[in-house]
Amino acid sequence: MCGIVGYVGDRQATAFLIAGLRRLEYRGYDSSGVATLTPGSNVRTVKAAGRLEMLENQLDATPLAGTIGIGHTRWATHGAATDENAHPHASSDGCVSIVHNGVIENFRTLKDRLTADGFTFASDTDSEVIAQLIAQRLQQQTLENANDRAASDEYDHLVEVVQSALAQLQGTYGLTVLFRDYPNVLIAARRGSPLVIGVGEGEHFIASDASPLVGQTEKIVYMSEHELAVVTADSLRIVHRDQGSVQHHVQVLEMDEVDVGLDGYPHHMLKEIFEQPESLRNAMRGRLNLDDATAVFGGLNLTAQQLRSVDRLILTACGTSWHAAMVGEYMIEEFARIPVEVEYASELRYRNPPMDNNTLLFAITQSGETADTAAALREMKRKGHPTLAICNVVGSTIAQQADGGIYLHAGPEIGVASTKAFTSQCVVLAMLGLFFGRARHLSYSAGRRIIDALQKLPDQVSAALQSADEVKRIAEKYAEFDNFLYLGRQFNFPTALEGALKLKEISYIHAEGYPAAEMKHGPIALVDEKTPAVFIMPKGFVYDKVMANLEETKARNGPVIAIASEGDTRIADIADDVIYVPDVEEFLQPIVASIPLQLLAYHIAVLRGCDVDKPRNLAKSVTVE
Repeated sequence: MCGIVGYVGDRQATAFLIAGLRRLEYRGYDSSGVATLTPGSNVRTVKAAGRLEMLENQLDATPLAGTIGIGHTRWATHGAATDENAHPHASSDGCVSIVHNGVIENFRTLKDRLTADGFTFASDTDSEVIAQLIAQRLQQQTLENANDRAASDEYDHLVEVVQSALAQLQGTYGLTVLFRDYPNVLIAARRGSPLVIGVGEGEHFIASDASPLVGQTEKIVYMSEHELAVVTADSLRIVHRDQGSVQHHVQVLEMDEVDVGLDGYPHHMLKEIFEQPESLRNAMRGRLNLDDATAVFGGLNLTAQQLRSVDRLILTACGTSWHAAMVGEYMIEEFARIPVEVEYASELRYRNPPMDNNTLLFAITQSGETADTAAALREMKRKGHPTLAICNVVGSTIAQQADGGIYLHAGPEIGVASTKAFTSQCVVLAMLGLFFGRARHLSYSAGRRIIDALQKLPDQVSAALQSADEVKRIAEKYAEFDNFLYLGRQFNFPTALEGALKLKEISYIHAEGYPAAEMKHGPIALVDEKTPAVFIMPKGFVYDKVMANLEETKARNGPVIAIASEGDTRIADIADDVIYVPDVEEFLQPIVASIPLQLLAYHIAVLRGCDVDKPRNLAKSVTVE
């Protein structure tokens, strides 16, 4: 969701702040703003509702000077998307300015108290109370002999002030604070919302994720929960809420301009669709052991005995990751014969399901910051269950909080609609099924067949991408329709759900996914000549059953688009349009079949004039409940 940037150094801050906010647009936003401490120790703020261009136009007319500053893109939660509610927010006396990502759950109580104490509010947001609380604590501090303090003492004073204010907050925050009267320092803090610090030569950067730091520095520090950072041009100090000053770990930023740029594609989503052969190779690299016909994972952090004793798995996730989890349920149960339950993280965090000591939880997430998934993971940890993560972002909240896990290595995913993360999650779950299966009853020869199928997969996905022109033609035929049905069975029931979600997300078309056999139990009433049905029906055990469902749809004048295996001559005589994909093992069909579904959603959205990479009302990382 909201994006945060900050800069302190010897360059003009605004250039980095705007470039950084541009890199964070994919997170979703409806307003933006920047504040700098100008020469003469005045904080100047410019903010605007709407796209970032609105802010840039204002800055062209009213440039902001200063070598220290903060910036923000806001995704509205409390208060409408207006100039007044845009960040940064300042305290009544102007001494404190903040940018904030997260939700302050007790802000109304705090706001009432601060108002009674004489503070005036300029917005409807929950975030503004943070600036006012910090200002109040500054006013309450004893400032005798302040001018005699060493710089470190001044910053210790600010640490105490910010920590005291944060202690009053209930909720989550990724926070950066700019002080009018302390012109050389920014303070950043996190609880439940990510922050990354870039370490430069005579300068430091702050951002919600690493993408704004690409091209600025190769050294980064991921902040952990309950940490506060004191950031100057020449120094970085990390203070933990409970442990005091702690040693920070500088890591190498493993991204480059190609990773976060368009590389000649018109949209990030299209680029990421075509990156999937490589992202799948990266997900499998070093993890397939041919000698033992199994998968190898280095980060599970559980003993072999613990893993063999697992007799139940819970996969929890949201959105697209939840669909990947459903694919994983089919694969793990088939390969390993372990009962698997797939839970919406937003429901699991508040449930109290019966779980024995041999239950293992996997939290599945692209960003590693999804608030509901993180909360579900923490709840399971609190009850003593081992928790693992399948995640794409190194240093993310869930990656840090889980007992262990598996990184996708898919590279940055900028488009809001997930594509390569979904297929990478599916292939990791296939390897997980192989891993647990070989630890139990799965034979060596069966394990080798699974590995052989996985190794062929990237090239088969490349072949599926060759359907792009045909998919575009079909998209032109159906782009004006306002309702779609997506239908599949077994492994391809989750594929149908994911295909429908992709179309909804970026084209704003109503679409529903169902198990194909459920059509006659109600949804068939929706079938008419204006409601296309997309059947995901590669060759397999239930092919004839799905064909019967397709014919029921055709009998009611419903247009049919079929995703079928190469060489299927029967389907062309019945379906209105056919998109062929390589014939693969059934457990890999969701990965291969999702390629044309992603392309179909993309091309329809483009034809309808939608903002593909930044669809309305959506955020890439849902960091609030």
